Amino acid sequence: MKLPGHDAMARQAGEELVTRRVKLPRRVVDRPLRQVAKRILMALAVLILTTLIVWIDRDGYHDNANGKVDFLDAVYYATVTLSTTGYGDIVPYSDSARLTNILLVTPLRVLFLIILVGTTLEVLTERTREEWRLNRWKAQLREHTVVVGFGTKGRSALQTLCARGLKQDQVVIVDPSAKVIEAANAEGFVGVIGDATRSDVLVRAELHKARQVIIATQRDDTAVLVTLTARQLNRGAKIVAAVREEENAPLLRQSGADAVITSASAAGRLLGLSVLSPSAGTVMEDLIQQGSGLDMVERPVKKSEVGRGVRETEDLVVSVLRGHRLLAYDDPRASPLQLTDRLITIVRAGGTAAQGQPE
Repeated sequence: MKLPGHDAMARQAGEELVTRRVKLPRRVVDRPLRQVAKRILMALAVLILTTLIVWIDRDGYHDNANGKVDFLDAVYYATVTLSTTGYGDIVPYSDSARLTNILLVTPLRVLFLIILVGTTLEVLTERTREEWRLNRWKAQLREHTVVVGFGTKGRSALQTLCARGLKQDQVVIVDPSAKVIEAANAEGFVGVIGDATRSDVLVRAELHKARQVIIATQRDDTAVLVTLTARQLNRGAKIVAAVREEENAPLLRQSGADAVITSASAAGRLLGLSVLSPSAGTVMEDLIQQGSGLDMVERPVKKSEVGRGVRETEDLVVSVLRGHRLLAYDDPRASPLQLTDRLITIVRAGGTAAQGQPE
């Protein structure tokens, strides 16, 4: 298989090197820069208001330099007063000016300090909170699912898993696009921004503790590199990868993928089946779409089914998985059923039989 575009990939990796990070889903009120800008505007508003208060009652203030208070002096007095510097060169001497300082200027000074100090405290608190959430997330994450690529294939695969009961907090999405990760966060998923061919990015996704990995990248060569890296980090995880060209499927399996789906060929076969029999094509599409109509599921054999024939089970059995062998429903070796067998069955969507565990 030809692996083009290494220079472009290297440039992309270099550009994203500084942006690789874990983003936990949360409700964002405002961006940090916007929060700081709001605080600065509020502080300026307090400063302007204090200046106007002093300017209106400027005759009640005394300047030790020339005895008069002009507009610049009012701004100066408001600044040193709000910042609690208080040089003492301009002082209120009339009763109205002193009363104004007690009732208005002092509360404005307190408000000014709260705005400035509160901004710093909020930034520090937010940073500490995010660090705590990240450490807590890392400590609790086990046996999760890593999805590399959150495009059409990745989304569809994740929708199927979630329809079968996979929780959102057990999913980590890796994608080089910050906008894609923001969209994933909006849907409640944890995201990692970065190039998944790099081991440090997959380590951020805690792939070494993952139970299964779905690789749904845009390019086949990228899928191969991600598979190699993922298998190196986690020898026991189940890796399922998608490729565009069928000729690249063997290379994915050699790289460590447990299952390889050829998207172009699968779509072509479904198109051909729909031409020959539109109804059969509709049924096949329904089978691979979890949660509606009929579902194709894999379940263990129940104790009550051990020793029975394939046709004696409650569900419609398509195949029997015995060890590493996949036996057809009409294969004489499939019956009688054994406790260690797993059944590939067709059930109604939402049916509890498909979820059954050995009794």
